[in-house]
Amino acid sequence: MDTRVAVMGIIVENKESVSQLNELLHEYGDIIIGRMGIPYKERGISVVSIAVDAPQDTISALSGRIGKLAGISVKTAYSNVISHE
Repeated sequence: MDTRVAVMGIIVENKESVSQLNELLHEYGDIIIGRMGIPYKERGISVVSIAVDAPQDTISALSGRIGKLAGISVKTAYSNVISHE
């Protein structure tokens, strides 16, 4: 199955949705390469980046599920590198 590397940029504006976000990331943990979270206290938000390696439909599914969470925005940037595993 073909996999791609992508980076998801996540902005958390509603801290009440953080536990749901963490549950989703745990559910998809096998595709996550790395994760970085930065709290921006002055603005009351958090900025999270997630690097993933998975089939494009799996990445899209995760992005869609994250985007449905209240007060959370997500954008995904895909690499052009495709692995044929």
